[in-house]
Amino acid sequence: MASKYLFIVSMDVTPEKEALFNEIYEEHIRFIKAVKGVGSVTRWKTEPAAFVIASERKPLEGTGMARYTAHYELDSPDILVSKEWGEASEKGRWADEIRPHTFNRSHVVRKAV
Repeated sequence: MASKYLFIVSMDVTPEKEALFNEIYEEHIRFIKAVKGVGSVTRWKTEPAAFVIASERKPLEGTGMARYTAHYELDSPDILVSKEWGEASEKGRWADEIRPHTFNRSHVVRKAV
């Protein structure tokens, strides 16, 4: 990872808007990546899985966790309060067509150690 900070955004979307959510999120990422100091962006979707610990198979349920997550590499967490970030996050169709249909949202910044 080239950046020292990771902005992690997680959310769910209403089922009837899921296809549009995935389409528009790609547009949204292009606007965000144009902000100076934003590196790569990777999107993730929760999948059913299991793991073994102490010789016992345990399902990974993710109860209560959002289904979609995006990782934004940042040079600094200050980018998130910049005018450029604020403007980029409101561009395109995201703010009007998708944001109102999202829920179970969470945001966190992590620093590489």
